[in-house]
Amino acid sequence: MDVMGDKATLFGTGRFVQPSSREDTDTPDETGEIADEAAEELRQRLAAEAGDVEAMSVLGAMLLRRGDLDGAEPHLRAATAAGDRAAANNLGVLLHQRGYADEAAGWWRIAAVAGSAAAAHALGRHHRERGDEPAAEYWLRQSAEQGHTLGAYALADLLEHRGDAGAEKWLRVAAERGHREAAYRLARALDRKAARDTDGDSGVQVPDEVEQWYRQAAARGHRRAALHLGTILEKRGELKEAGRWYLTSAKDGEARAACALGFLLRDAGDIENAAVWWLRAAQDGDGNAANALGALHAERGETQTAERWYRAAMDAGDVNGAYNLGLLCAEQGRTAQAEQWYRRAAYAGHREAANALAILLLRAGDETGAEPWFSKAAEAGSVDAAFNLGILHAGRGEEQAALRWYERAAAAGHTEAALQVGMARLRDGDEQEAERHLRCAAGGGSAEAAYRLATVLDARRPPEPAHELGEPVHRRSECEEWYERAASQGHRRAQVRVGMLAAARGDVVEAARWYREAAEAGSRNGAFNLGLLLAREESEPEAAVWWTRAADAGHGRAALRLALVYARRGELAEGQRWADRAVSLGPASVAERAARLRDALKQELSA
Repeated sequence: MDVMGDKATLFGTGRFVQPSSREDTDTPDETGEIADEAAEELRQRLAAEAGDVEAMSVLGAMLLRRGDLDGAEPHLRAATAAGDRAAANNLGVLLHQRGYADEAAGWWRIAAVAGSAAAAHALGRHHRERGDEPAAEYWLRQSAEQGHTLGAYALADLLEHRGDAGAEKWLRVAAERGHREAAYRLARALDRKAARDTDGDSGVQVPDEVEQWYRQAAARGHRRAALHLGTILEKRGELKEAGRWYLTSAKDGEARAACALGFLLRDAGDIENAAVWWLRAAQDGDGNAANALGALHAERGETQTAERWYRAAMDAGDVNGAYNLGLLCAEQGRTAQAEQWYRRAAYAGHREAANALAILLLRAGDETGAEPWFSKAAEAGSVDAAFNLGILHAGRGEEQAALRWYERAAAAGHTEAALQVGMARLRDGDEQEAERHLRCAAGGGSAEAAYRLATVLDARRPPEPAHELGEPVHRRSECEEWYERAASQGHRRAQVRVGMLAAARGDVVEAARWYREAAEAGSRNGAFNLGLLLAREESEPEAAVWWTRAADAGHGRAALRLALVYARRGELAEGQRWADRAVSLGPASVAERAARLRDALKQELSA
């Protein structure tokens, strides 16, 4: 057979579409195009009637593209009979459109054997639809190896479905030839591979090649690629460009991009526009956006609207909706409903809902019911639940079990758990491990951990070196920095200690400031030390005020100081009363001195 060149590959290129309806009036440009098409069709029709095989093939393709199947078929059959492989391919397309799939496959086979890559692609697709994967692979490979882009993509899709490593090669071939879905899928495949290689570490930068393929697909209008590209850019801090890609994807109907754009706008302080995009995403079924809208309305006190959106999130399959409903009910004191929603989310695998449910049960006195939920949440990765299990075991006196859960939570970065582990290691005498955990907790913002760490460092601090003239030299140490950090966070004992250190270096004003802060926060040691400082500054009446506050809080030395103050003033009965109080408060050395003073005052009063 005399086979002619592959001139028209409508099916293969994806250019064939159903004709769109036109208005009665066309724009000037459209009118010109229509005239050109009509002229070209007339020219091809005259040539075809004169027996030109190529014109028959082209005319058939033109009519097929326009949807005129009846007009196209005789021309395509005539050109096919004359050996035109493009006509054979397009005749297959026409028959496939009419529902004659097997007859279409016959013509595609003829064209494919004659070397038509488009027909080989169509034939491969036909066999795959019939479930004949070996035949599908054979013809798709023929098409792909001849350079047919869609053939390469279809072959990659088939191989990927089978888990064949060769899929990536053909995805790359199709992507390099401009196939946007191939570029997107290649990017996804490379992205997953990079995630496996880095054990899913989200902090690792996405490889440049992955971004390149996402960018190529997105530039060609692939909305999911635009979404992924936006995510990459957002993680990298390039928020402006990320927003542009989210917007592009969202406008194309990608609900997740609309939701992400909403969060980007919220973080930029534009709540109103964020709500617009969340609403659009939520109406398209995005549960995360519905949750965001629920949270927004909850913050505004619009609880009914918030509940409606949380329910919408739940209906969209987002388990966070049930959890958020539980939180909303708990805040309103609707404990029974909160428990119901927490249970629903917890049974669906929501770990924080399981932890919240356990807390709810524990507060209701149901420790037996709470523990399994704490365990499920902790095993699922809830750090708070692991810490809560530690508290539960510690409350029963099961110190080793408590420590195991504290250590688990601490390893995941839980500040209070790290503090508990540090204190346990201090009790065990393991100062090195204690210091490590206390540093973690202090770095996480725990004032108690900062204070405990400071005491550890303070205990091993060498004596202050003497100045060559015999005066002490003060050098700021690390322990002071931790004391100050704890003090600035309101830790009363740390405030007293910082005051003492300031007093030791002669900074009376600084010492008084810290003592006063501690005393006003309820520290009896702070009140006592402030009194001492004021007394040294010859402000005994004010000192007595602070000693009174300290003594009333149970500070024995403050009571003894008051007894001495009143004895010097000649108010012997009042002095005796405070001496009596100092004896009862102690400690032993104070009680002994106070007893002697009390007896002396008693003798004086009875003389």
